[in-house]
Amino acid sequence: MFNFKDLKVFEALYKEHFAFFSLVSFSIVKDKDVAKDLVQDFFMYLWEKEETLNFTISFKAYGTKAIKNLSLQHLEKNKTISLKNAKIALPKSEEELAFENTEENKKPKIQTLIDKIPQSRREILISHVVEGLSYAEIAEDQNISINTVKTQMKRAYASLRESQNTSNLKFILYFVWLIK
Repeated sequence: MFNFKDLKVFEALYKEHFAFFSLVSFSIVKDKDVAKDLVQDFFMYLWEKEETLNFTISFKAYGTKAIKNLSLQHLEKNKTISLKNAKIALPKSEEELAFENTEENKKPKIQTLIDKIPQSRREILISHVVEGLSYAEIAEDQNISINTVKTQMKRAYASLRESQNTSNLKFILYFVWLIK
């Protein structure tokens, strides 16, 4: 019916239906991030199984039913896991404890690094990295030029690199995403 391997067709379907499917999933799982992940899983499935799919109803109806099923499966899977966790409390291994201690020690340091970035630059960085806004969207929201956004992003990354080595930069950005 649809040629999902055509990137433009696939992208158009994704943009048109992502928000609606996310709302359908959210109404079931009650977690925004999980809902978005399930919708992305659905679209990945479409991309991978394009040749074998053949449905006779509209794409929106097919997708809605699929998202509902994925959401219910997710709830059922997590329900089983939470029951197992409630029954058995396993002691933590030394490796897990060491990892947790390392992570706890890094958090204040990362927060300190992010706090060193000037406020306006930090807002631009968080808008792009955490909220996923494009440079054009940030420029429009803050009433500045795109080149200013590019420059501020470049300077924000540079200041993070100066404070930490490059291997920890991904961890820092991941942490920024987590605290949002």
